[in-house]
Amino acid sequence: MTVTGSQMNLAAIEVAVGAILKYVDEDSGREGLWRTPERVAEMYGELFSGVGLDPAAEIDAMFSDDVTHDPVLVADLPFYSMCEHHLLPFFGRASLVYVPDRHIAGISKIARALETAARRLQVQERLTAQLADAVMSRVQPLAVACRIEAEHLCMSMRGIQKPGHRVVTTAIRHAASGGANGAGAAYSANALLSLLDS
Repeated sequence: MTVTGSQMNLAAIEVAVGAILKYVDEDSGREGLWRTPERVAEMYGELFSGVGLDPAAEIDAMFSDDVTHDPVLVADLPFYSMCEHHLLPFFGRASLVYVPDRHIAGISKIARALETAARRLQVQERLTAQLADAVMSRVQPLAVACRIEAEHLCMSMRGIQKPGHRVVTTAIRHAASGGANGAGAAYSANALLSLLDS
């Protein structure tokens, strides 16, 4: 069973964090750590608030007046997420371009979809796909491409210890029908990726 962020058992998280502190600090009872389990539980409630939620549901404002097939680019949306392999943050920027067919989306709604997908245990590849899929399913464009560039603290501060690196992932989707009059065919993967670089 998957819980949503609002259904997290914060009291149980406090107990678990308290147990971890006992094993990693020889003086876990000192004053500076008294409220740490409570603070960490509250933080997890915020960081994992997207658990169990559908990013596509955040795209709830769409408009149909005078829609053209001209690409729409949303660039450099900042995000923070948590790597599910080491429970360390990864963070960076997401850019997305889509080619409207019949609708355009409220721009802030795409940012909300990203935020919802990022606020859960994640890997960057899946986050990229989830954002592209959310726009594809809700806006039903001719095509969509998403690129995410991020630094992972699991590589920066542990293991190979390479701070400042960038991991780049992309996801590209096309409408199965090709849209009205086959208009989607003009937007190849290369064309979409070049728009992301503009």
